[in-house]
Amino acid sequence: MGGLATTLVLLSSVQAEQQALLDATASHPVQLGWMQGFPPPSDKLIMQPESDFFSFPKLRWTVCHIRELMPTKQVSRGIGPSSPMAYALDDGIDSVTFTPLGSEQPMTWKKALSANYTDGILILHQGKIVYEKYFGALHEAGKHAAMSMTKSVTGLLAEILVVEGKLDDTARVSSIVPELGQSAFGTATVRQVMDMTTALDFSEDYSDPNADIWIYSKAASPLPKPADYRGPNGYFDYLQTVKLDGDHGEAFGYKTINTDALGWMISRTTKTDFAHLLSERIWTRVGAEQDGYMTVDAKGAPFAGGGLSAGLRDLGRLGQLMLNGGELNGKRLFPEQVVNNIRAGGDRTAFEKAGFRTLAGGSYRSMWWVFHNEHGAYAARGVHGQTIYIDPTAQMVIVRLASHPQAKNAHTDPTSLPAYQAVADYLLKRSR
Repeated sequence: MGGLATTLVLLSSVQAEQQALLDATASHPVQLGWMQGFPPPSDKLIMQPESDFFSFPKLRWTVCHIRELMPTKQVSRGIGPSSPMAYALDDGIDSVTFTPLGSEQPMTWKKALSANYTDGILILHQGKIVYEKYFGALHEAGKHAAMSMTKSVTGLLAEILVVEGKLDDTARVSSIVPELGQSAFGTATVRQVMDMTTALDFSEDYSDPNADIWIYSKAASPLPKPADYRGPNGYFDYLQTVKLDGDHGEAFGYKTINTDALGWMISRTTKTDFAHLLSERIWTRVGAEQDGYMTVDAKGAPFAGGGLSAGLRDLGRLGQLMLNGGELNGKRLFPEQVVNNIRAGGDRTAFEKAGFRTLAGGSYRSMWWVFHNEHGAYAARGVHGQTIYIDPTAQMVIVRLASHPQAKNAHTDPTSLPAYQAVADYLLKRSR
């Protein structure tokens, strides 16, 4: 997504909380007629320059058609053949039962899929696909917005560069991107940016019309600026205006602008456009079956904080790559230490201060969420229900793509995290 879409995501969540919501069946894009027909009826169009394409229920169509609404850059899979994925489908997973957080009523895995407005779900166990389903506007040849799972891809690329000795995570940001020297980022270390323990004066309070997020959104929008606009233009321009608020390294603060700053450092270090680097280091090497794409700002800078869209199975390949410690299809893509560093987690004391109720005891490392549970699970996560959940103990990867009407993961975690654990336990028991 671009900055405009980021704003609309959160606004749609606020709107969703203020109205009665259609369930997953009633909000199905085809049933509602969104963009159906040649041409679609005028009251069923989802398009620019209207700014409601991320409002629910239009959201359920939009997440699978971002490139029709915003400019994008290709994340090429290359021209070689894709790598085949083995199947060992298990219908028993639908009947796996768990108890949602804060509830006493059990729920089945199948029921949880509709409860969380799932668009696509993939489960890999011991390298084989044991479960794969598509709903909503997604189909197996389609692509879906990864939202903030993009941050974890950005963090992965940065961690690869750190382990390879190409990026010093103890270095000051200003030594890599001098243009950020006078901003709050200038005195932070690369690691503090990677783990989001920076002290940034940046408000994401959408109820405040003067909040920084509105300025950021206007700067990041790829749409033409008004004639009287005098603010920053693009991600890189905006980042240079961010002010300091406190001391770096003391507390975790989830702010997307950290990832955009990291993306800039990655590109400056490698002298490569971020989307091209992702293609070069990951997409062309995992045997992807589809190109991905990333939204860009008005100057063509890819949105490192949330702009990736990709196919379900290709995101599964990424998850399996992480589970395998950087190796896939008999090829080593990066050192195993990269994954070990991420799995070790970040500063748990700093993370605790952020008050994530459903992630108590967790941490954040290189833009991955680390649960520190008995299975050593960690995940990429994005608004509206996006997840790549990796369970090393169960040798399991779950990829969920979704279009939940409420953006925050706090709305889906109660029926997701215990469900993932229940499936992991089921697969472990079955394999024994």
